[in-house]
Parts: sequence; structure tokens; C-alpha cells
Amino acid sequence: MKSIYFNGSKIRPMRWLLAAWICVLLVVCSPLPAFATVTQIEEYPGQMLYQSRQKLLDQTGNSWQAIAFKRIHPEGSAIVSLRLVGFPSGVEFDRTQPLTLITSMGQTLTAKDISSEISQDTPTPANVAEYDIKSVLPQLQAEIPLHLTLPMVTGSPIELQIPSTAIQEWQAVSAR
Repeated sequence: MKSIYFNGSKIRPMRWLLAAWICVLLVVCSPLPAFATVTQIEEYPGQMLYQSRQKLLDQTGNSWQAIAFKRIHPEGSAIVSLRLVGFPSGVEFDRTQPLTLITSMGQTLTAKDISSEISQDTPTPANVAEYDIKSVLPQLQAEIPLHLTLPMVTGSPIELQIPSTAIQEWQAVSAR
């Protein structure tokens, strides 16, 4: 087989094909960025729910789900909440304590626990907590990542790092 010359150096055809194949694989198989979206659901006539979901990892690598949502009631009142769900279910939130939000610039904010408002019919599971973030969101700069400290009944608080993209989505939910 003939050799191919590239910039004065000789490249063998098999190496050339292998290099080209690797480039194609990198383009085709590279993961696309994941974009979470704000979803809109009409729960019943006149009541809208807007939400954004993120999967997060705590400081020990355990998985959490963060759901920011805004529920607009038929009469026009609205709540903006952040629901946090711990997986596995071996965690128990201390619902007497607020959620602590600390920006990477050192600003500390708190959000009131409203877990008792999740359901009137059944008690909220221990690994689920909900916080009123309506007054906190306007104080956050979407470009600055956030650190959440989740109060637990036993053991140390759990730490979650919130990327700026999640904050932007939360603010988009609130603005609806």
C-alpha cells in the first residue's frame, strides 16, 4: 500500500483510517449536554403547576432529587417551593430547622420548611422535605453556584452543591 504524506511526514493508510475512525466515534458517541426543562401541567381547571427537576449528589455521593415548582391556584395565589428527596431513604429531615442556602460569595439565606403542606391526607415521608423559596430566589444571582445545607434529625447536615444552571431554572419556574 502507498503511504500518505501529511505536512511532510509519512502516515500509513491503516493509521490514517484508525485516526479517522476514532474522530468519527468521538463526534457520534460523545454525550450531548443534558438540558432539564421547565414543565407545565394543568392539574385541574385553573390550577397550573410549573416545575424543574434536577438529580444531585451529596458530599458522600448519594443521589438526591431537587424539584423546584410553582403552583398557581385558580384564585391567583401562588406558592414557589423546593422539594428535596433523599435516596436511599435512610435520611430523616429535621423539619424544625430551615434550609440553609450559601452562595459561593458567602451570602447566607434560609428557607422555611413547609413539608406539612405537601399532603393533607398522608404524612410526609422522612426522606422528603419541602421549603418555601419564593422570597429567596430573587436574592440569588443565577451565575453564582449555591451550596445547600439540609438539616437532619441524626448525624451531620447533608451538603448539596447546586449548579448555576439549576438556579436559572428555579428562577424561570418562579417567573412563570
